[in-house]
Amino acid sequence: MKKIIVGLMATLLFLGCSSTGVEEQAVEPKLVVGKSLSGMELNDQFEKAQVLDASTKKVIFAFSKDMAHICNDYFVTQSPTYLSEYNTQFVADVSVAPSLIRSMFILPGLKDFKHTVLLLDDEKVAAPYRTGMNVEKIVVAYIDDKSITKIITISSENELKKVIEAK
Repeated sequence: MKKIIVGLMATLLFLGCSSTGVEEQAVEPKLVVGKSLSGMELNDQFEKAQVLDASTKKVIFAFSKDMAHICNDYFVTQSPTYLSEYNTQFVADVSVAPSLIRSMFILPGLKDFKHTVLLLDDEKVAAPYRTGMNVEKIVVAYIDDKSITKIITISSENELKKVIEAK
């Protein structure tokens, strides 16, 4: 009887941790030079809707856990206004994490940060941003009047600092 109960609990835990997969379909990429990000509205870590304003010059995307850690580890060493001083927004993709892990650990942990973290927390919303991108790198989209003028990838804290602070 014990084995049956343990088996059922393990199954329920596994099902509760699994995320709903995005159907494999053609997704039009959003991170393309020349495309506008004017419609990009994402919630921050406090569930407050945020949009790009006209002064935004760079949007940094972290699609993997490792790249998000590089970004957040650097941002916590800066002033809370560091990103806004450099007209930069930071977007973290947490959509691939199992929903239970996301709601119990990731989202509460993000609330400790003083810098703003915009969230891609739904796989269907995240898919167009991920399409065509190297998700194992930090993706930086340069913005002019809410349109993408250039996209680069970086992978270190040093590169991150240089990209943000470059004029």
